Amino acid sequence: MRIRAGLGALVGLLAVMPVAAQTVPASLTLERAIEIARSNNPAYLQTQNDQVQADWDVRQAYGQLLPSASANSGVTWQGAGEQQFGTLTLGDLGFGDLPSYYLSSYGINLAMSLNLATVLGPSQAKAVRGATTARVRAADAALVFQVTGAYLDVLRQQEALRLALKQLENGQLNLRLAQGRLEVGSATPIDVGQAEVQVGRAEVGVLQARNALATGRMRLLQQLGVPVDQETELGTAFPLAEPTWTLEELESTALARNPSLDATRRSKRAADIGVTAARSPYLPTLSVSTGWSGFTRQASSTDLQILQAQASVASQVASCNATNDLYSRLARPIAPRDCTQYAFTDANRQAIVDANDQFPFNFQKSPFSVRLGLSIPIFQGFSRQRNLEAAKLQREDLDQQVREQELALRADLSVALSTVRTAYESALLEERNGSLAEQQLRLARERYQLGAITFVELVAAQTVMAQAERDRTSAVFAYHDAVTRLESLVGTSLR
Repeated sequence: MRIRAGLGALVGLLAVMPVAAQTVPASLTLERAIEIARSNNPAYLQTQNDQVQADWDVRQAYGQLLPSASANSGVTWQGAGEQQFGTLTLGDLGFGDLPSYYLSSYGINLAMSLNLATVLGPSQAKAVRGATTARVRAADAALVFQVTGAYLDVLRQQEALRLALKQLENGQLNLRLAQGRLEVGSATPIDVGQAEVQVGRAEVGVLQARNALATGRMRLLQQLGVPVDQETELGTAFPLAEPTWTLEELESTALARNPSLDATRRSKRAADIGVTAARSPYLPTLSVSTGWSGFTRQASSTDLQILQAQASVASQVASCNATNDLYSRLARPIAPRDCTQYAFTDANRQAIVDANDQFPFNFQKSPFSVRLGLSIPIFQGFSRQRNLEAAKLQREDLDQQVREQELALRADLSVALSTVRTAYESALLEERNGSLAEQQLRLARERYQLGAITFVELVAAQTVMAQAERDRTSAVFAYHDAVTRLESLVGTSLR
């Protein structure tokens, strides 16, 4: 049996358009609906963002194997004031207060630290990324399952509307038959009244079916992540085909492709690396660092420096004169020294001013240095043991989860395959029952026209026919729902 949908028509746009302007094609196939959902479903897009973060986690893990670099710079202002040297001040030494100072500095530092956890970081990050990728695939499979279910529900409600309209048509036909027999005197007004009630009930059924169809369509569009005030024609046919899959084939495919199971297995691989990395606190850590730096220091006024230089020159002149005086008192006088060589000139003053002109970029570089360190942990309050045991337990939990999911998957596949086969057989039987009920209704209508049966018997035959069609529809869509469930377990399409 093939079921096709027809709900109206709208012009379709590309799935990559923004959500606010996204419309669905005039003829919406299941494949196209899944594509639109992958581009617009908010929950699925949130899950996809985890993949981006996982990619950056891998880059960060590789970055930990490279030296870290930092640069710093700063300026400082130090106010003027009196400098204290123990119990003495500059005033006690004959100098005034210190002037204010302007200082600047820079530093460039490189550092690198390696241990077992750092070395294993990229492998562990890639394993975690693999688990994240599998979880994204699981979210994709869940999205396909949800969209397919919503798609089938719209088709189910459309078929229900078709049956409701058919019931209304049959009720109107019965009403015309009752009215015709009343005109020739072979029926009573009661038959006509019953026929009118039947038509009224059928009209209520059509009204409810239309509402259910509109609701199903809006739920489908909600799954697609697009505005729900749209109409479209569903263009995918779902045939009722005999299930020929074997349990062994399905198990083999599911164990290899089921996204949830694959995600747990990849998490187990990441946990294996995590156990090894948890042993790193027992091993040494190697660290290397180096850097370059410089500084400047400039006084706001050179008066104190000039005063100090002048005092130094005056002290040298006094020392020279005292030495010459001492030489002149000797029994054998020594030629006096030339004390005029000690003088504070304008050139000396300018040299002090020039030497003070350093702020902010005339840096004095510090000596270059390299530091190599080796850290060996001895005792850390049992934190290493605790973290290692926690990593082992996490790995054991994931190992049991893998085993649990494999057992559950095998059981679910057996149940799902049995359900599909039962649903297929049931649908075939309901199709046969529907054909028999249709024949009985046609025969009952002919007999009623001949006056061989009452109107109540005609209504009973029509009720049986309506129930048979509803049962047939339920059985067919139960089959499609069961196949959709089986596909979600296997991890691939089976239709």
